[in-house]
Amino acid sequence: MTYRFTTPSPANAATGLTAEVYRQLRDDFLGPVPTFRVLSATPDLLAATWALLREALLAGDTSRVDRELVASAVSRVNRCRFCVDAHVMVLHGLGAHDLAEVVALGGTPPGPRHATLADWAAASRTPGATGWTSAYGPEVTGTVLAFHFINRVVSALLDPDLLPGGLQRSRLVRSAGGRLYARTVRRPIAAGGSLPLLDTGGTTPPAWAGDSPVGVAYASLRAAATQGGDLLGDLARQTVTATVAWEDGRHPDRPAEWAADLTRDLSGVDRVGARIALLAAFAPSAIHPGDVGLWRSRHPGDADLVRLVAYGAITATDHLTRALAPADSSGR
Repeated sequence: MTYRFTTPSPANAATGLTAEVYRQLRDDFLGPVPTFRVLSATPDLLAATWALLREALLAGDTSRVDRELVASAVSRVNRCRFCVDAHVMVLHGLGAHDLAEVVALGGTPPGPRHATLADWAAASRTPGATGWTSAYGPEVTGTVLAFHFINRVVSALLDPDLLPGGLQRSRLVRSAGGRLYARTVRRPIAAGGSLPLLDTGGTTPPAWAGDSPVGVAYASLRAAATQGGDLLGDLARQTVTATVAWEDGRHPDRPAEWAADLTRDLSGVDRVGARIALLAAFAPSAIHPGDVGLWRSRHPGDADLVRLVAYGAITATDHLTRALAPADSSGR
């Protein structure tokens, strides 16, 4: 696995909050995988991202296969190849082998319920254009939001290949990888276990989540990731938030040129910072090393780059929440 722009510390050297998150990752997930290690320069952001994934995707009684399908559909519409491949392996691990292979090939899931669920998840990329909202419970809805955020961070900061040489695109490797993790991904996980990791002071869980731990986790992630906007001036932040609102998830045809045009009236480090944040929101794999180098001339550490990317990612993710009514109590 290649980290595009950062150099995380070894997992066994982690201390404090980062070490606590890594402990939960070992207990409840697949260990401190690159998706989370890339956030380790910002422990509060790491903890909140893990909390949302744990409480939405892993914990509770909602079908894990359904939630993995949702994560896969969101990842595909966001063009995050790394995440699609990862969730295909998990679907194999859950025993949903036929569904996993359909997802791997970009096909329509068999059965009307799964097809409808995947279409619904994919429509969340452009909620204004599709009229997307959610009648599902907080775990499924939270999975959508979790992966709109995670896809963008992963595509910005990690190489797209899950395994060396793209080996995960072999059906044999996908199936074998799933079997390797089958016991872990099938283990039941109690809700709420990540919440002690969070600083929830001043945050209000969203109405769509009811009293679910998913809402606490999402509010904490929104608070932590939005802080990245403080790295930009007022006009640069307004450029990012206004663009997210009016573009409504559209994939720009020429992302680098598109972002440069939108930020041409900004000055200094705000210009390059806004470009990175905009690309994180819309086309994160298009973030250019040259722009990262310019940003690092004023912000040399990994933490500020991670926070800037997270700011673009959460701005795009939070755009979806405007379409959400309070969740019903069906638990779907």
